[in-house]
Amino acid sequence: MNPTDVQFGIETFGDLPLHDTGEPMSHAAALRQVVDEAALADQIGIDAVALGEHHRPDFAISSPEMVLAAIASRTERLSLGSAVTVLSSDDPVRVFQRFSTLDAVSNGRAEVILGRGSFTESFPLFGFDLADYEVLFEEKLALFAQLLTERPVTWEGTTRPALHQADVYPKTDSGSLTTWVGVGGSPESVIRTARYGLRLMLAIIGGDPGRFAPYVDLYRRAAAQLGTTAHPVGMHSHGFIAPTDEEARESYFPGYKAMRDRIGAERGWPPMTRAQYDDEIDFGSLYVGAPETVAAKMAAAIGALDVGRFDLVYTGGGAMPASSRLRAVELLGTAVIPRVREILADGATA
Repeated sequence: MNPTDVQFGIETFGDLPLHDTGEPMSHAAALRQVVDEAALADQIGIDAVALGEHHRPDFAISSPEMVLAAIASRTERLSLGSAVTVLSSDDPVRVFQRFSTLDAVSNGRAEVILGRGSFTESFPLFGFDLADYEVLFEEKLALFAQLLTERPVTWEGTTRPALHQADVYPKTDSGSLTTWVGVGGSPESVIRTARYGLRLMLAIIGGDPGRFAPYVDLYRRAAAQLGTTAHPVGMHSHGFIAPTDEEARESYFPGYKAMRDRIGAERGWPPMTRAQYDDEIDFGSLYVGAPETVAAKMAAAIGALDVGRFDLVYTGGGAMPASSRLRAVELLGTAVIPRVREILADGATA
């Protein structure tokens, strides 16, 4: 991978930051804050923004495409994507239509990251049975892959009414909607992504990122054997940037722990300790620190996995001032990304 070809993005779920008064923002204010942060990212040269879809009180974004359309009106170059669109509890035709519409109003900047979703609130909300978790995604991804051809579709399955020579609008100007599949570590999901010739986005939220190298290799080998395209692989991980390592660690910890413990209580995980947090920063997949610290760690992960894109989940579950989030985005674009490119270029010429 040529270092100049690596792209960098920011990602958020619409966590509820704090006003200057210390009070948590409303959902509406949090959504406006995300638009402001994306506008800043566009101004300072960050390549992409990705918004997660959630249906719960601690995250404000339930309709990424709507927020991305607002971002489109204030940006010029930023790629606009979801992370992830929960395809299993949505309709593939409507997902395609929403993102092809976003692609039109943004002059070709839309992309969608599809996933089964690690959060399941959307299933009962929209009337889907979690017992159908696997078949819902398999069938709907197969239909979505057909829709991406932008030709009339004939499809039949068990999860939605059949289609016969159905033409779906609007079409994209380019004839191609950039589509990724978010994968958390399942070999079957990696092979499925390669089978449809889609892009692979690895969700690396803990542990040594190097352990995902076999999945990158599997994706490329599967694409070669299946005769599809092996696109540059992406990865996303959590992190936060501040002027010093100490400030970054201390300011990020309360919100990150609260989010981790809140989700952990739902899934049977024990509360996270400070030692575990520090260990994840030092040896795992938390990119927290001053610009030089974060840049060195990001460059190491990009080199180890040979990925073409790195998205930083820069919000940590709330309990963080909005001004600190804006500063983190600014430091990512003005200090971290240029330094990562320098490190990668030095490594490529060594």
